[in-house]
Amino acid sequence: MIDARGFLQILQDQGVGFFAGVPDSTLKAFCRTLADALAPDRHVVAANEGAAVGLAAGHHLATGAMGCVYMQNSGLGNAANPLISLNAPEVYGIPVLLLVGWRGEIVDGVQSRDEPQHAMQGRITLDLLDCLEIEYAVLGVSELDPERTVGALIERGRAQSRPVALVVRRGVLDAEAGEASPASDDALTREEALLAALAALPEDAVFIATTGKVSRELYEHRLASSVSPWRDFLTVGSMGHALQIAAGVALARPERRVVCVDGDGALIMHMGGTTTSAAVPNLVHLVMNNGAHESAGGLASRGFAIDMPAVARACGYVTAARADSLSQIQAAIGQVVRTPGSAFIEIRTAMGSRPGLSRPKGGLPEAKRAFMRQFAGGPIL
Repeated sequence: MIDARGFLQILQDQGVGFFAGVPDSTLKAFCRTLADALAPDRHVVAANEGAAVGLAAGHHLATGAMGCVYMQNSGLGNAANPLISLNAPEVYGIPVLLLVGWRGEIVDGVQSRDEPQHAMQGRITLDLLDCLEIEYAVLGVSELDPERTVGALIERGRAQSRPVALVVRRGVLDAEAGEASPASDDALTREEALLAALAALPEDAVFIATTGKVSRELYEHRLASSVSPWRDFLTVGSMGHALQIAAGVALARPERRVVCVDGDGALIMHMGGTTTSAAVPNLVHLVMNNGAHESAGGLASRGFAIDMPAVARACGYVTAARADSLSQIQAAIGQVVRTPGSAFIEIRTAMGSRPGLSRPKGGLPEAKRAFMRQFAGGPIL
């Protein structure tokens, strides 16, 4: 195990002084260290991984120095476009160090146990880097000389003016780095807000929930209510895309009210999608905003710095509101139910969830089929 602060010092000693990325649970301690140790002009929690590559490219253009972009391996998809069309030696030749948390890692030819959404990504991570022509090194718990490994990789990226990647196995940077501070003092929990919204919305509404704990809370509530959890679509991966899934369902089923239960980090990651969803009249967009990337260590997002209802109105939502209490949630949803057209509600909550929150059980392909049966008039088992 490598101490997170010591690892940061290794990178700084190698001339890497700017960091941008999207928090990842594998890199949780390192992300907390960055937040605690660096000034805002040296560390940015980016909207998405591609944006982080752009930030690091801008830093290089202004200083000549190499930046570091951190991400979960699933974020390589978001980062691929600028890596290929901006940083590549055939284009501008901008060096950058990618720090990639390896979910679903392969150990001695066998894939480690992880959530379903990490299975394929874990298998292809190294192949994907090869395809992108990005030289990489894998940092494992048995690494004897991380300083030499990291230094040699950075030097090759700098000498060849190209991206390089350090792929980090689970447990390498798990040293304690302090607990995340709550992003809000509000007493309202996300689960309380979710239950209040469910109670106020029509019973036949179709729900699509974003990746993370809100999907798990919705799942547990359905089970506790003796309702099939597969009446909802729980987006276990593809962060930031639940809204477009919901918009696609709503466009295909205009007779149904479709609700996207989103998070602040997910909304910010692909905020441009609101320009599409706002034009779908039967769509309700609920954003649970706790101002943080809670499940990945609690680093602050820009959620509380944004006037989300104003953005929603500018994008074309017919109704847009903010709620900070149970009574405000009920009032806002009451207005949505009475008003034709698309709707957006930001609900501000505190961080935190019940301990022992379970994950959905069973195969995801069968969950998909069960969700779809409600549109064919069949039972949801």
